[in-house]
Amino acid sequence: MTLFIDADACPVKEECIRAAERLGVPVKLVCNGGIRPSAHPLVETVFVTAGPDEADKWIAERAGEGDVVVTADIPLAAKCVAAGAAVLKPDGEALTTANIGITLATRDLMADLRAADPFRQGGGRPFSRQDRARFSAALDRALRVARR
Repeated sequence: MTLFIDADACPVKEECIRAAERLGVPVKLVCNGGIRPSAHPLVETVFVTAGPDEADKWIAERAGEGDVVVTADIPLAAKCVAAGAAVLKPDGEALTTANIGITLATRDLMADLRAADPFRQGGGRPFSRQDRARFSAALDRALRVARR
């Protein structure tokens, strides 16, 4: 079992490392660069070549049954779910075979709407302390289930 983190813009890297440390789970922080490598013995920082979706490709090629993936990238999540990995968004929402289809369709619809209306830009709500707590609880659950 491995915890894969799509680390370039992940707001919960520290929570992932703390949970992995508690449970003795190896972690792969995958990024294009720009983050400081961790000195923690369970954490390997993987730097992929620069380019669009290189970190996503690296994770998708390796994640599978028994692994846990943390990502906000919905296409990557869909590939990992199809491979049998447990997937969590940074707000703690689990992406599964039951909801990944509608999540991917919603993402595509919203991208089309933003492209059609230049005034419909902007991000979502700010990342909150409640999101962080919800994520930590969901990650603990996912890691415990994956260990079985």
